[in-house]
Amino acid sequence: MTKTLDFHIKKFDCLKTYPNEIYYRGNLDLLNKNSISIVGTRRPINYTKQLCYELASKLSNRGICIVSGGAMGVDAIAHQGAGFNNTISILANGLNIKYPKVNKNLLTSIENQGLLLSTYKDNFKATKYTFVHRNELVVALSDTLVIMQADENSGSIRSLEYALKMNKKIYTISHRANDNKGLIQYIKKGLVEVIYDVDEFVNSFKKEESKQDDEILTYLKTNPTYEEALLRYNQKIFEYELNSIFKVENGVCIVI
Repeated sequence: MTKTLDFHIKKFDCLKTYPNEIYYRGNLDLLNKNSISIVGTRRPINYTKQLCYELASKLSNRGICIVSGGAMGVDAIAHQGAGFNNTISILANGLNIKYPKVNKNLLTSIENQGLLLSTYKDNFKATKYTFVHRNELVVALSDTLVIMQADENSGSIRSLEYALKMNKKIYTISHRANDNKGLIQYIKKGLVEVIYDVDEFVNSFKKEESKQDDEILTYLKTNPTYEEALLRYNQKIFEYELNSIFKVENGVCIVI
């Protein structure tokens, strides 16, 4: 069910105009976490796909929330890599519409475990303008923007332009020149920094996991079923089990 946000998102103060209304479905606690926005082409090459998933996953494991726009390609991979319980998707349409249709299951999973945001009421269908506005919101919600791969004159370049106006840090991954044509001039000018080592980049961010860890441990103490815990926290439950933080008896989670 779509709800209207009843508090101010300070990160959106960098927008030219703060939204009149912001609608949401999901976990608002994610807005309190450090976040990084990841965007890029809808038609990534295999190299980009692999690096995007790896980057989003490793950042998420450090407790950093991944923000993107729910589109095909890089956006979808970034959401998947982050894990549905640690990602925010900002849509260009009403939240009761799962668009693009190919990402319906992905967006439903984010709604159930992560957070969907939109500045458009239910039943509103996306337009050329709202996609551009969505890109602005995705950029605004984080201090750092990673553009995995960009074509010339693409939506990713519009996102880059917003990031420059907002004084955000902008990164991309190391590519062959022909695979990232849209960003070459910006890299040459020093406006976009290239990530040559994913682990080095990820480790440059402070690990932020204590709040979620406390939340998960508190939840496990309520003795949910194993299936319920997996549905709510996804891969984090596997990590807790492997670290012997809890055990499963008769299908129920028991904190050790």
